Amino acid sequence: MEIAGCSVERLQQLLTREMPFGKHRGTVIADLPGNYLQWFAREGFPRGEIGQLLALMYEIDHNGLHELLAPLRHQRQPK
Repeated sequence: MEIAGCSVERLQQLLTREMPFGKHRGTVIADLPGNYLQWFAREGFPRGEIGQLLALMYEIDHNGLHELLAPLRHQRQPK
């Protein structure tokens, strides 16, 4: 399965980029709650890279594809 705009680099950004504003400021995008992502999907994603990342995370969450992030999360854990 292919998701538009999805690459290993983009998936890694979901695990490192923090939400820069709003109720969940400082939360890594991959850890944002589904209802927050759904709100953006209804109201509109912000412009620019942050909006693209939020839209990608929404698609991952909405389609139950969190396993795409599991190997990358595992790689990031300290040994």
